[in-house]
Amino acid sequence: MAPHPPPSALDAFPDSGAELARRWELAREPVADEGSRPGLWPLVRELQHVAEPVARLFRKLDIAPAATRRTVMLLPGFAAHPLRMRYMARQLERAGHKVKRWGMGFNVGPTEANFAFLERRLAEVHERYGREVVLVGWSLGGVFARELAKRHPERVLKVVTMGTPFSGNPRANNAWRVYQFVAGHRVDEPPIEARIGEKPPVPTVALWSPRDGVVSVRSACGRPCERDRAVALRCTHMGFSYSPEAIGTVLRELERI
Repeated sequence: MAPHPPPSALDAFPDSGAELARRWELAREPVADEGSRPGLWPLVRELQHVAEPVARLFRKLDIAPAATRRTVMLLPGFAAHPLRMRYMARQLERAGHKVKRWGMGFNVGPTEANFAFLERRLAEVHERYGREVVLVGWSLGGVFARELAKRHPERVLKVVTMGTPFSGNPRANNAWRVYQFVAGHRVDEPPIEARIGEKPPVPTVALWSPRDGVVSVRSACGRPCERDRAVALRCTHMGFSYSPEAIGTVLRELERI
């Protein structure tokens, strides 16, 4: 049987003037409560990631060999391509872990089609390597990871989310208007069946940062009943994908099962 091709990010783009106008109205939608979003200065600090490719040239990370090698799938954040997580993937591989991409391109929000694809992708990786997979999701990618683990806990060893808005007000972030325009639906009305705050039936760790300029601390940390542990970092939202602190924390979480 021929493999199913991954859904294309082009499917998310408006294909008519009427659809473009509808999405524009979604982005401009007035709401009574946007939640406690990060302020302007933390958001401005997110621009540090522009200099990251240069800073990386002068950085050397000491990566110790893993005591236990894991199979890991990385899931990128909203509007991000898997290439954004390639630096992290290389460091995890240096430790001896097998790291796999999620198999799709840009993350433009959930649909039944891309969730069906991810379920097949998870099954493929699980069967190929003969062991449960650790799902590491950055931002919106963490929401995907949590939902995948709920649907297929027998294939998931652990979920690690990084700056993921899984708790509280879904508008407690600085990206929800852009999200509604790109994804074409309200952030609190996803086109799939999901209970975002419900904890997956596998070990679930939430990495969050008080310096996150995109997602609120409360949304990314969550309540005790929504995850097993929460770990505070000192990176920006973009920094979850490349900061030495985030990479080191993920490596420790891969050892701590």
